[in-house]
Amino acid sequence: MPEAIRRPPLAAKNPFELRVNLGADVPESDVRTALATGEMGFLHSFTTGSAVDGPGIRVVAWTAGCQWRCLYCHNPDTWTMTNGLPVTIANAVAELRKYRRGLAAMAGGFTLSGGEPLMQDRFAVKLLGAAKAMGIHTALDTNGWYGDRLSDADLDAIDLVLLDIKGWEPERHRRLVGMDNGPTLEFSRRLAARRLPVWVRFVLVPGLTDEAAEVEQIAGFAAALGNVTRVDVLPFHQMGRHKWAQLGIDYALHDVQPASNETVERVRTTFRSAGLNAC
Repeated sequence: MPEAIRRPPLAAKNPFELRVNLGADVPESDVRTALATGEMGFLHSFTTGSAVDGPGIRVVAWTAGCQWRCLYCHNPDTWTMTNGLPVTIANAVAELRKYRRGLAAMAGGFTLSGGEPLMQDRFAVKLLGAAKAMGIHTALDTNGWYGDRLSDADLDAIDLVLLDIKGWEPERHRRLVGMDNGPTLEFSRRLAARRLPVWVRFVLVPGLTDEAAEVEQIAGFAAALGNVTRVDVLPFHQMGRHKWAQLGIDYALHDVQPASNETVERVRTTFRSAGLNAC
């Protein structure tokens, strides 16, 4: 089994730790089987003590593999699935079980993030379902593009969706991430129909996502859904820039500075004016 090979620990020092080729020696046939069955997944890492990835203090599992290519991505090493550590579902559940009592005491839970977790949808469903069965609050952090891979029964294992809405206008969205936003918005509407709580996550990048009309469109859409309980306005930062250089990927945002406090507050005010709780 891949996990018998000596590999780095699953718990990372932080989510910005560069990890590459940890699953490169897994045969392609095993990768296909893992994706089909969910019995094995590819994880960048587990981190503990997060206070920003859902309510309370949380354990976060960061998956490897993402179909988007966000210009401002701070973890481009998670784009490639086999950069991640191959982990059986049994071992992932055992790792999570270690934190069960502490998470309950801190009113926290488990968040599955990435990368894009739904690139490994069967593994995601099994891990979230196991967490739910342990009485742990579950959150899925996703761009929603593969939301149609989840059945209604699959969604029952999820208490909260952290939904990344990168932009509104389709062409602008394609320039930002390389793909259309239609599936994301459709998944948003499906979650609203089920009344499944959502936190919208919006990355604020000066010159790319700070246009007032664009923010107003997203705010109006999110407010109309009726199930968005919070909006996280996430200011762009350069903490992952070194990864682009180390991976040999061209990085277009070298000269972009984080948004000013005034701009961040203006955007939060736009969401609040639509009736949303913006942080």
